[in-house]
Amino acid sequence: MAPDARQRLTGQDLTLAYDRRTVAEHLSVSIPDHSFTVVVGPNACGKSTLLRALSRMLKPTAGSVLLDGQAISSLPAKKVARTLGLLPQSSIAPDGITVADLVARGRYPHQGLLRQWSETDERIVDESMAATGVAELADRFVDELSGGQRQRVWIAMAIAQQTPLLLLDEPTTYLDIQHQIDVLDLCADLHEEQGRTLVAVLHDLNHAARYATHLIAMRDGEVVAEGEPGEIVTAELVERVFGLRCQVIEDPESGTPLVIPAARRPRRQATAVPAPATGTKDAQAPERVAAGEPTPGR
Repeated sequence: MAPDARQRLTGQDLTLAYDRRTVAEHLSVSIPDHSFTVVVGPNACGKSTLLRALSRMLKPTAGSVLLDGQAISSLPAKKVARTLGLLPQSSIAPDGITVADLVARGRYPHQGLLRQWSETDERIVDESMAATGVAELADRFVDELSGGQRQRVWIAMAIAQQTPLLLLDEPTTYLDIQHQIDVLDLCADLHEEQGRTLVAVLHDLNHAARYATHLIAMRDGEVVAEGEPGEIVTAELVERVFGLRCQVIEDPESGTPLVIPAARRPRRQATAVPAPATGTKDAQAPERVAAGEPTPGR
């Protein structure tokens, strides 16, 4: 099947594997252009593996990934890097590199013999650091930062690359709730205001439903459902994909689906032991025994 002209990035009949362990077979996906696509699913379902294949980090055993209608494996690395940016799940910075220098590496694909570092590059780096809240860390060494700070630095580098397609593998990892929302708001701005196509893997289904314009739900290496969150996120789908009983209601803030997990069974309340009647011989006997007094009749 020929890729849709509106879909610059597609995977066709993919078989994805690590060594001899097959993760997915006959997997096909099409990323709608100018969408904020989010991939969700349980652990080890193939979400990150799919993202690695779409970014050319993992070569499919079978099938092909197409970028603008051409096999991504046949394109020059620098051309791919000017079109498609990736924030991988785990990134390791070179020893002794500062935040500003790492973010500046996002501009590398745009350099060449006839185009060296410019004021435009400097401005884009500064804007990327400001957008992710790491401008005040510009002179700090990356390996001195907390996990959450490092994650925001890597996101700044991916933004500085200024590619029309941006792939993010769990971009909210290590971040507290405020910075999770900040990063997802930033992604939404990149999509809405700059028209970029974003593909993100997220673990939080409610975040995915709130921010995605296109949702892909995976399980066991297969696409179970895809479409607008408001159309596909149902209690039945959540149970099928995640094995979770739930209710799906309307988010009062955004109007998007909100998943409410079913409550655990209420704990049994301890049965109250009735207080013994007062003034009787049998009721008073235990108290006398406890006090060391003789029991009548003994």
